Amino acid sequence: RAFRERGHLCVGIDPHRSLLDAWGLADDARGLEEFGLRVVEATAGRAGIVKPQVAFFERDGSAGYAALERVLAAARDAGLLVIADAKRGDIGSTVDAYGAAWLAPDSPLRADAVTLTAYTGVGSLDGVRAAADAWGAGVFVLAATSNPEARDLQRAVLPADGSAAGSAARTVARGIQDAAVAANGPLDAPSTDPGAFG
Repeated sequence: RAFRERGHLCVGIDPHRSLLDAWGLADDARGLEEFGLRVVEATAGRAGIVKPQVAFFERDGSAGYAALERVLAAARDAGLLVIADAKRGDIGSTVDAYGAAWLAPDSPLRADAVTLTAYTGVGSLDGVRAAADAWGAGVFVLAATSNPEARDLQRAVLPADGSAAGSAARTVARGIQDAAVAANGPLDAPSTDPGAFG
């Protein structure tokens, strides 16, 4: 209904610190909530979809989540479709829990759709997709991103004798290793079959 009445325009709710400051809002959970509520109010009746960037709310911990819950409720009450821009991805019960957090009808964080990442494999998202279907919700799976750092992985050309998994894992591991060496930090690598990734 929202698409038919108001089109496909999606309005982001991205309360960057600089935007909070420009709007005269505090850089805290109250400022995040006020920003989100203002965007919802301005969007209602003009567009059909809002997409809050979850990370901006998460940085204020439980108070930020509470603010996000109220923004999501206001958007639903205004008849807007809500896409939670959470970019979650994992395997098994963990990714299923992400799906329940963002899509279950009784969740205080309920959205109409959630953004997911498929780095752990598209099949790892099957449980969330099935739950979304059962709940009448949707998922948006990240296939490519616009940030310049992404090209190392997302546009990688495989050698004739290479595998996609090996190439992608090596590219990510190399980047993490370089950063970890520079910062003297850890590298999280697969322990079940490290040889499979070159």
